Amino acid sequence: MHYKRVLLKLSGEALMGERTHGIDPKRLSIYAEEIKQVVEKGVEVAIVIGGGNIFRGVAGASNGLDRVQGDYMGMLATSINGLALQSALESTGIPTRLQSAIKMEQVAEPFIKRRAVRHLEKGRVVIFTGGTGNPFFTTDTAAVLRAAEINADVILKGTRVDGIYTADPEKFKDAIKFNNISYKEVMDKGLKVMDMTAFTLSEENKLPIIVFDMNTPGNLIKLIMGEDIGTLVEN
Repeated sequence: MHYKRVLLKLSGEALMGERTHGIDPKRLSIYAEEIKQVVEKGVEVAIVIGGGNIFRGVAGASNGLDRVQGDYMGMLATSINGLALQSALESTGIPTRLQSAIKMEQVAEPFIKRRAVRHLEKGRVVIFTGGTGNPFFTTDTAAVLRAAEINADVILKGTRVDGIYTADPEKFKDAIKFNNISYKEVMDKGLKVMDMTAFTLSEENKLPIIVFDMNTPGNLIKLIMGEDIGTLVEN
């Protein structure tokens, strides 16, 4: 097994499937099956999920909403997605725990590092919601923060493209894909992997990031088994 403990970062938009907003139950079910394959191999899986399919704080702020209020609304959106993902995973027989950076005792445990690690050691998938619990920080930053706290081997950023390119491959057909790239190269070339706070935190903690296409069936398990999937960012 190539990795023992991983932090999977999923965007809220990924849960929309073919919809324009909200959650697509079919896409949710597919993701649950993909994650189940990895868990059954004995890999410890933690997940951070975004909330952009429901509400995005930055977009709210651009429409006149107070930025802090907007960010808290976004954090609550991640909790809705986390609950949906938890339900989908448990319907496949995978035990999970939901931990939130914002207190909501009726639906989630508070984030406690030692408890999270213990859940992982017992084979439970831990879903982290509520971002970092603070406004002005993205769920990308939350993903790197949690990965560092639980000593994950790698951050797996599941997207709808199969890696990092010289330009947006959905707009530029001549864009070239990187198989491996350093943190410095990403910054020098101005490539968009994560927001700068998240990316810097990842570099400082020597946490490798793999950007890959989560929507291609089998990609996640292949990546875990060491196949050359996506783009690896490391020092």
